[in-house]
Amino acid sequence: MESSTTEIIHHILILLLFIITVGMLSGRLASWLRLPDVAVFIIAGMVLGRGLHLINTASSSLINQLILTVGSALILFDGGRNLRLSGLKKVWITLSLLSVPGVIITTGVVGAAVHFLFGLDWILSFLAAAVIASTDPASIIPVFKQVKIKERVRETVESESAFNDATGSILTFALLAAVTGGKSLQIGTMAWDFVKTAVGGIIVGAVVSIVLTYLVAHFRLGVLKDYTTIAMIVVALSSYLIGDTLHVSGFMATFVAGLIWGNADTMGLSMDDKLEETGTFADNTSVMMRMLIFILLGSQVDFRSLGDYFWPSLAAVLVLMFIARPLTVLLCALPDRKVKWSWRELLFMMWVRETGVIPAALSGMIAGMGLAHAGTISAVTFMAIMLTILLQASTTGLVARKLGLEIKPVASTTAAAGSADEK
Repeated sequence: MESSTTEIIHHILILLLFIITVGMLSGRLASWLRLPDVAVFIIAGMVLGRGLHLINTASSSLINQLILTVGSALILFDGGRNLRLSGLKKVWITLSLLSVPGVIITTGVVGAAVHFLFGLDWILSFLAAAVIASTDPASIIPVFKQVKIKERVRETVESESAFNDATGSILTFALLAAVTGGKSLQIGTMAWDFVKTAVGGIIVGAVVSIVLTYLVAHFRLGVLKDYTTIAMIVVALSSYLIGDTLHVSGFMATFVAGLIWGNADTMGLSMDDKLEETGTFADNTSVMMRMLIFILLGSQVDFRSLGDYFWPSLAAVLVLMFIARPLTVLLCALPDRKVKWSWRELLFMMWVRETGVIPAALSGMIAGMGLAHAGTISAVTFMAIMLTILLQASTTGLVARKLGLEIKPVASTTAAAGSADEK
């Protein structure tokens, strides 16, 4: 028994060290190719997993689920930590519309495409669409770590990816209940579930973060000031755990907790003396988590299902990218006259909508239930992950530059000005 436990521990350590080593090499390659690292990570996972069979971790395994959960929570927290509340107040109408009606619009358009492409009944078609309807913070937030764009666009897209996970998950579970129970959709029940899950997550994240932020940053009650970095990790993970235990959105709780932690100054609190320490730790942790998440995700791509349903899956995802997403942005962002989005900003938001961790987890859960046509849902999901990350994430910087939304680093701008003065 002891020997068996030791072997399991050794296996997990070897797996983690191997993935992190591959991740570091892939990260350098991504930097050299000037691509977002998540795109290279998922390719590396595909090669090492289904290609060379060097990574054989099932999506249902404990280590995989732990990495997905912890990694997504920490990346979400870091995303919230880097947003400014003042910026979100300006775009709250667009954000609210994208996060709720936007997911429903996407589900309706893609669901219709799946129905006609695969010949599935309507509820199954909408279920397949709901799985991939939300954008993915674990994919989008890391891309914006590398591609610097206008603040209000970045804050809107990142926040949408956090908030619309609750909508996508609730819609998926409601449709799944209708499929497995043979019941009709209960709109009232779905609306209540959304309010309970989303608002509950916001409350949990706010309470946990406010309490621990005070214990860290208050000038007299800051008893945890010497443990600021450790407290930050506790806030991120405990927000998710408490939220999930209470059956509200743990990911929403984690994002809101990060948002409050990063805006402690609005409560008259200060962490200025710890900013460099916590920032460096959070950045390194975020990089390591996305190495683990996306290399594992790539290693689990089901090429057999993709091969069986390649062309209809490709067509469904193209509808998602080029019809559903543009329509969603137009209907949800264009009416916001307070912000007055430019057409360049709208075009950028239409292009940036990566699919990743949460859809993969939902698809894996459906496959594990043995649901009829689960293979179809898996094929559409992995096609969406691969196409949106490999095509859209890898071209985010290029699109931002072409649309004039990229922000040049201050150092390079200063250096250029200095060079001009010398001339």
